[in-house]
Amino acid sequence: MALDRKIAYIDLSTGKTEIKPIPLEVRKKFIGGRGLDAYLLYNNAPEGCDPLSPENPLIVSGGFLTATCASATARTHFMAKSPLTGLLGSANMGGFFAPELAWAGFHHLVITGKAEKPIYLWIHNGQIEIRDAAKLWGRTTTDTQWAIRDELGDQEVKSAVIGQAGENLVRYANVMTGIKNAGGRTGMGCVMGSKNLKAIATRGTMDIKIAHPLEALEFNKKFIEQITTAKVNKTQGTLGTPFIWGATNSWGGIRTRNFQFNQMENADEIEPEAIDDIATKTIGPHHMTGCFGCQVHCRAQYKIPSGPYAGKYGEGPEYTSLGAFGGEPDCKSAETVLTGNHLVNQYGVDNLEIGSIISWAMELYELGIITNKETDGLELRFGNDEALLEMVHRICTRKGWLGDVLAEGGIPAAQKIGKNSFDYLIQVKGMSNLHSDERGTPALALNVATASRGSDHLRSRPAIDLYHLPESVLRKIYGSPVPYDGPLSSDHMEYIGKAWEVFWQENCYMAVDCLGICKYHTVFLGATLPNFEDWPKAIYYNTGLEFTPKEIWDVAERCNNIERLFNLREGLTRNDLVKGDTLNHRYFDEPCRRGAPDIIGAKIDRDKFKIMVDEFYKHHGWDNDGVPTAETLKRLGLDKEPTHLL
Repeated sequence: MALDRKIAYIDLSTGKTEIKPIPLEVRKKFIGGRGLDAYLLYNNAPEGCDPLSPENPLIVSGGFLTATCASATARTHFMAKSPLTGLLGSANMGGFFAPELAWAGFHHLVITGKAEKPIYLWIHNGQIEIRDAAKLWGRTTTDTQWAIRDELGDQEVKSAVIGQAGENLVRYANVMTGIKNAGGRTGMGCVMGSKNLKAIATRGTMDIKIAHPLEALEFNKKFIEQITTAKVNKTQGTLGTPFIWGATNSWGGIRTRNFQFNQMENADEIEPEAIDDIATKTIGPHHMTGCFGCQVHCRAQYKIPSGPYAGKYGEGPEYTSLGAFGGEPDCKSAETVLTGNHLVNQYGVDNLEIGSIISWAMELYELGIITNKETDGLELRFGNDEALLEMVHRICTRKGWLGDVLAEGGIPAAQKIGKNSFDYLIQVKGMSNLHSDERGTPALALNVATASRGSDHLRSRPAIDLYHLPESVLRKIYGSPVPYDGPLSSDHMEYIGKAWEVFWQENCYMAVDCLGICKYHTVFLGATLPNFEDWPKAIYYNTGLEFTPKEIWDVAERCNNIERLFNLREGLTRNDLVKGDTLNHRYFDEPCRRGAPDIIGAKIDRDKFKIMVDEFYKHHGWDNDGVPTAETLKRLGLDKEPTHLL
């Protein structure tokens, strides 16, 4: 059963492996997935360690419900100290890897040390081998996966791999599985590269006993009904996540030309319907696919229709790819978006980070802060599709001065470029912002500023704030499983009550990351989707463990606080522009210039924003500097950390 899945400690320097059961005490405190990973990182990463050193642990996990009868539990999580930010490193991906790892007997891996030469891990039915990867080094992410399958003689092997970006220690390299499933943020692929770890391959045929199988299957029907009947998921099943980009751009919530504008004009060619048309023409009417155990199928399959990469197969593009290769650099070509999406997936690099950092460089170029000398003659201007794609190649291979500098990430790059380049870098905690523009949405701005791994839309984003839901509906959502009688507002431009929304969503998203559930199957974009009231039965029927909704909330709050403790230990300070809970000055100083009438002129009010942060800290039980109080730590059982229970 799920409770039988093990944890493995793997030292690549010595080749030693130790396999342990996960104590029930640990399960009840952290459940699994991201939450247990946060505990493991805090307990195993030496304070102040270099993210690229052998002592930085890379932690890999599947959620507690992964590979059970619960739907949409395909998420794989990676955690380490981030080489991009120097703070919490955390990335999450879908696909089929985590279920395979669970069938092979494991929920968590803690990988330390550094191999003398390129290797990959082979994990199968309780066994772990370290194998030579010399022939895999230098290969793309997909070629690596197919080569491992051929070498092992099993086409059902699932692998989490790095590409050339990870090998070259690009600090925002990601981990890939399948064609496009990406553990994309904070540079976990760079950590793998620093350990000479090319891939983790797994194959499992071990049973997972379901505690109450008939009830689990019957209850899952309810989940499926909730998920597939929600309007948001019906749309995603047709257009994929690009529908979010189309909707957001229409009213002025997309940053364009780095941060100069908040709406992309004349973008018909990259609207979701246009991308869907290309997928239909190149693949066929049934071009949507999905992850293990998912009924939504939000990912398109396509072939690049024209250009140097014509005919290349790809999957996506996701919402973030439209921003990275369309909106931010102001490139209006579908070919460019699809090619950029293909390239980052093959190189293994975070599409969001690389698109943002190139767009930042474009603004610097047009301002004269960097010149043809730094670009080696490349006309790095907005709307230059060829220059955009060329910079993807240069960064991932560290070619040229600028390619090498940008591969280090925004903060080090700003330090090397100098002048006032930092002023134009749209980042939080050293990680580039999503391509969305939150100047008209204070709740989302608070989410961006306070997210634990840096600027983020998947950590605490109250996206349903944009729906203008009646206050009675908001109270039903945000008043459970803990009561809340404070203010709430249906107006997305308001500040009151938004701190509670962000706090609630932060706990919600931590809970699903512990369980291994996709965020599209909870209260992220759909107000009627499953949440705290639904998960206890899913846990009980599948695993036999009993939790109340409030106990799951407590687990989530505990895990969010241990992430906070890690960040504070590694230098986070509330108002620091590099390692703090704040925003680039442009959010406060430059008003929106395009979009719907209520968006034009919008900017974040500094004083009201400060009050929101104060309120957010208070909900957490933190002091005015964002440090958990002694009472909070005791209430959550974190007052004696690190405890080394596992």
